[in-house]
Amino acid sequence: MTTTDTPEKSGDPEAAKAPLPGSAHVPAKKPATGHKRLLTRRDRLVLGVMAGLPTILHVLLVWVTALASILLAFTTWDGIGFDSIKWVGLENFKELFTNNPQFWPAVEHNVVWFVVLILIPTPMGLFLAVQLDKKIRFSRVYQTAFFLPVVLSMAVIGFVWQLVYNPDTGLINSLIGANEPGKYIDWIGDPDLNLWAILIAASWRHTGYMMILYLAGLKGVDPSLREASALDGANEWQTFKNVIFPTLRPTNTVVLVVTIIEALRAFDLVFVFNGGAQGTELLSILVTSNIIGESSRIGYGSAIAVVLLLISLVVIIPYLISTFRKERRA
Repeated sequence: MTTTDTPEKSGDPEAAKAPLPGSAHVPAKKPATGHKRLLTRRDRLVLGVMAGLPTILHVLLVWVTALASILLAFTTWDGIGFDSIKWVGLENFKELFTNNPQFWPAVEHNVVWFVVLILIPTPMGLFLAVQLDKKIRFSRVYQTAFFLPVVLSMAVIGFVWQLVYNPDTGLINSLIGANEPGKYIDWIGDPDLNLWAILIAASWRHTGYMMILYLAGLKGVDPSLREASALDGANEWQTFKNVIFPTLRPTNTVVLVVTIIEALRAFDLVFVFNGGAQGTELLSILVTSNIIGESSRIGYGSAIAVVLLLISLVVIIPYLISTFRKERRA
């Protein structure tokens, strides 16, 4: 019995390339050359405007103004014509640190602002987040109610609390009977009270902010850790202290940075209350009053802004470095 070798089984490569007898020759498809145009000229124009316009505005309003403020900090300028700009070197900083009676009280008030925010609304926000994480009834309603002050602007919050602190018809004076002649408590005008009164309003808003941050962190806790702690016989407080809170370390870092930034950029609430006068001086208030105030000392105000920027960078740069390191490790 004779066998006929097929082209595949024969060792001849030329025979392997030849088509089988009786089979139709199918030409090989040529690879597609070029590419199909996905975006039209109009699409590219729209995308360019949508991406380019915000970028240009960001560069002009953030980076250019920041660099201009740094340069103006070494000059004197009244804001009228560029010819009046004079280079003075470090004179603005020397005057700021030695001859400005409002600078160091403003720094002190910013520090007090941070300490109060980190000691009162931050633990309160953590407490609310832990309670809402238990999936109690109407938890969504509570979250909305506590987070509502964060949605409101600081100016609106200032107007609301002005009504609360009003000496004549305010809620607090009405409750404690201090709205009668001779018994008035001026919560906004008294230098010994106004800073603490403003901090209460700021804490009211900051509590909801901290609650959302901690609630997001608690949602990321592995449920098996809670189950293992319960099997070991730990109570609720022991589980939180030894298991849950250590896992919130990244959230605590974010909370710390956010609180420091909130303390440094505090402006709106104080400005609405009394314009930063009578014991409520802040660095941001000094910047505004010198740049757009009656004196219009733009160079001097820019020097205060540079000091505020440097303080902020001391906090932000280490946070960014640690964040980038974690991303590289991941």
